[in-house]
Amino acid sequence: MTPVAPWVRTRLRAAPGAAFALTLLVALTAALAAAFPRAVDRYEDAGLRQAVEEATPRRTTVQLWAPEPGPILPQRQREQALTPDILRAQYAKALKTAEHPLTPDRDQSSYGVRNTEALAVPDPWLPRPSGLPARVALAAQNGLADHARLRAGRLPRAAATATAQTDRVEAAVTAETAKALRIRVGSVIHVPAARHSSLAVTVTGILDPREPEGAYWTTQPLLRKPSLVREPDQNGEPDTYWEGALLLPPAAAPAMLGTDGHPVRYWQLAPATAALTAHDLSRLNSAIAALEAGPGLAKVRAFTDRSADASTDLDDVVTEYAHLRSGIAPLVAVAASGTATVAAVVLLMAGGLAADRRRSELALLRARGGSLRGVTGRLLAETSVLAVPAGALGLGAALLAVPAGRRTYAVAAAVAVTALACAALPVRAAVKHQVVQLHGAREDLTVVRPSRRRTVAELTLLVLASGAVFALRSRGTDTQDGNEFVALAPVLVGIIAALVLVRLYPLPLRRLARPAGRLRGAVGHLSLARAGRTSVSTVLPLLALLTALTTAAFGGSVLAGVADTRDRAALLTTGADARIEATRPLPDTLATEIRDSGSGVREVTPVSIAYQAKPEDGEQTVPLAGADPEAYARLAASTGLGAFPAAELKHPAHAPLPALASPAVADRYGTRPFPVRLEDGSHVTVRIALVRGLTPAVSGTDFLVVDRAGLGTRPARPTALLVTGDHLDGGALRRAAGAEADVRLRSQARAAYVDSPLQSGAERVYAAAVAAGAGYAVLALLLALVRAAPERTALLARLRTMGLTRAQGRRLLVLEALPQALLAAAGGALTGWAAIRLLSPGIDLTTIALAAATTDAPPGSTELRTDTLSLLLPALSVLVLATGTAAGQAWWTGRRGSVRELRAGDSR
Repeated sequence: MTPVAPWVRTRLRAAPGAAFALTLLVALTAALAAAFPRAVDRYEDAGLRQAVEEATPRRTTVQLWAPEPGPILPQRQREQALTPDILRAQYAKALKTAEHPLTPDRDQSSYGVRNTEALAVPDPWLPRPSGLPARVALAAQNGLADHARLRAGRLPRAAATATAQTDRVEAAVTAETAKALRIRVGSVIHVPAARHSSLAVTVTGILDPREPEGAYWTTQPLLRKPSLVREPDQNGEPDTYWEGALLLPPAAAPAMLGTDGHPVRYWQLAPATAALTAHDLSRLNSAIAALEAGPGLAKVRAFTDRSADASTDLDDVVTEYAHLRSGIAPLVAVAASGTATVAAVVLLMAGGLAADRRRSELALLRARGGSLRGVTGRLLAETSVLAVPAGALGLGAALLAVPAGRRTYAVAAAVAVTALACAALPVRAAVKHQVVQLHGAREDLTVVRPSRRRTVAELTLLVLASGAVFALRSRGTDTQDGNEFVALAPVLVGIIAALVLVRLYPLPLRRLARPAGRLRGAVGHLSLARAGRTSVSTVLPLLALLTALTTAAFGGSVLAGVADTRDRAALLTTGADARIEATRPLPDTLATEIRDSGSGVREVTPVSIAYQAKPEDGEQTVPLAGADPEAYARLAASTGLGAFPAAELKHPAHAPLPALASPAVADRYGTRPFPVRLEDGSHVTVRIALVRGLTPAVSGTDFLVVDRAGLGTRPARPTALLVTGDHLDGGALRRAAGAEADVRLRSQARAAYVDSPLQSGAERVYAAAVAAGAGYAVLALLLALVRAAPERTALLARLRTMGLTRAQGRRLLVLEALPQALLAAAGGALTGWAAIRLLSPGIDLTTIALAAATTDAPPGSTELRTDTLSLLLPALSVLVLATGTAAGQAWWTGRRGSVRELRAGDSR
């Protein structure tokens, strides 16, 4: 008996190129799909961790504390409550009380006893800046030897048993405290005591913290660094005094009961920053709330003291981060949904291409008795052999490329891609070969009309798209309520446009084909006739192109809007390309020196700014800027910050000074002349002649700008220089301005707005998603051309037997592809423009563009606007690629013979 070759192996050997292409496509798509959620997790986690780190441990550490034991308790019991063994056991229980994901950092967490009030010490050798004695706080914190290095002396030691009656203890101080308070090894500080004259504290060591910025030292900053305290005094200069900390050994903590410092026990739980993840924000907030005022605090009170309490600002830090994240996530979801749609279409097109290539084979199998289930099962096994290993390979590559992030979502995304790739060919074959057919019918739009089911599906999509657009316009991109459907709005707009264009565009082509038939030559008429009879399978490639172009236009406009918002905000901050400003008048020659420095300076505009000017001698201040009208008008026109005619601001003789005012100031004082008292006590009378919303010299909403020549000699001296130029050298400007002047560059101000990895990471992921969508769109276009290649090759071969030249064949294919390419390009640009116009009222770019939610946004610059380059460049690329591919196909076909295409019985 002759053995039968296995089906899968035979089919894969019959088309190795197609098998390799499918494997590569599935592997690449699975890798991108699996990498996306992990990349999002990575930058969101990095943003959360940076937010917690920048908030400083003083805000983020959960501080548990209990007051000193009550005086009604026996003295022995009060002292016992402050001993290291008791505090250590309570600290161990407190660590277990913190719920996941609030994981304490055991290395930086601490416990101990400290005074709540710093006590004034009478020692005369301690510094007294204004005559007030220095004050010290006593603290006995665990782990001093592990968190500090000895600079001089030794670590303090405690007596065998310290009590409230103890009158001598040892302590250490940090190097900063020793320098400020002039403390040396062996110094004795006498702390006032309640039960005896004083508690003599001998300094035995001077320490350097190992991690000065760690939570161990910065949760209570006084432990590391002394503070110069200013007491409020309305009669003159405020009184000041030094305040520092003396670090006692933990065993000496009971001695604090003999002082009036009101010692408290504390347990400080510093969060482990590396363990924080953005997807656990809700559980993190719950864990913080439980420990701050919930079941966790009840547990702490059970093993410490009934009066124990907790405090932290970590919940506020998390809330601020969640607000920033909620403004960025929907924009990234828009790009992700668009790219996912295009990738899914490409996988479906790949399955459709394979089904069309094997149409005759599958029809023959069905005609010879093959069941639909058996045929589709074999096709499923055939594609699974390729897709499953490819998906696993792509998943592994994504996990290696992006090591951080949740693995569950990555696996789910890769599985979804693999399942779609496996099902595309069997499902397409099952739909096409439900009925046994010996010869396939034509599938152009002259024969196949849209069915009722298709009409219902299109209307359903129309309703969904309309609902998404309405929701986004009315609600914005806030998705905290869980409605992620809004992110699909740009995609649905592209889908509707694709379905509408496929229905409508053959109609004008058929009308054009009739007059073209009366022209000389058959190329024009034939190309229009064939383009008007396009296959119904054009829906998928057109859907991919329009969705990709819409997403690219939307994404490009978002990125351009973010860049414009940052540029505008930086310009409002500096007023020019650079700003040199001082609290005192700048040298008169400084403007000339900077202009001649050759550091890229184009023009320098001196401005005198009186921030404390008071109109009508009132209490309200309005910044008043004086500048040369000609130079200032050029600056305002070049920066786009309130351009005005210079002649309107020039100082007339014996008349009030014309002033340029903000709308708020103009509404407040009108156009009548009114006096303004300047900072030096002189007065000037101004009259508002111009009103502008913005001006380069002042960034606020209240300002007055006048001719500097109309001010007195002292008020007219410039306090700021507004510098314009290209590639300014910040170092050269700072050297020329000197140490007393503040130099701010526009480029540096712009860079400061990218404050969080959440912003920069979202921008990178957004750009990558848009680029991937564009690549899949190109692949969809190539698949569509490859699918039509055999038919076009056979057509050219037959036409050449009738006298068609190679040049005419090239023109025929180019003209046939041109209408569809123009349709995709124009439709994509129009759809992208329409999507941006429809959705822009609900898109706020402030969060992703600027560093913090509290940053003042530039007026009118945070709304999404159409970016011309993002609309036209992708559309023109599609047009060039489509026509170039058609021309290349015609050239390649012309080099080959026509015998193979003219074989008898070929159904093409």
